[in-house]
Amino acid sequence: MAENNSKQWSIAPYFIVEDVVASADFYRDKLGFNYERFWGDPPSFCMVKRSGIVIMLAEIEAKGSIRPNRLVERDGGAWDAYIWIDNADELYAEFKSKGVTIARDLCDQIYGCRDFEVDDHNGYRLCFGQGLES
Repeated sequence: MAENNSKQWSIAPYFIVEDVVASADFYRDKLGFNYERFWGDPPSFCMVKRSGIVIMLAEIEAKGSIRPNRLVERDGGAWDAYIWIDNADELYAEFKSKGVTIARDLCDQIYGCRDFEVDDHNGYRLCFGQGLES
């Protein structure tokens, strides 16, 4: 079957969070995302956006439901999202200047990417990376 490249796909990770307002504010204030609104009364859902990336944040009644991949993966190395970006060095410097906790420093990887990892407000691990030129 031939691959159809005429349309671009996208994806939005869905993260269960303890406090949707505090989580959305972290993404806005520390990671440079924005949001337009909250859903629910009290607020229970928000979509944060940056450069075409959307991350859905949902607060649910069952507290203790947060399970970042790195906490259930045997070696603790699993990301919750890998986000392809244009300039890893620039974004790394931006996050450092805002006091974002860097889980793994910026480096070139054997899989052909230059990337780094951060943990969000709820412990979800995000890896931001760019492909290296061949």
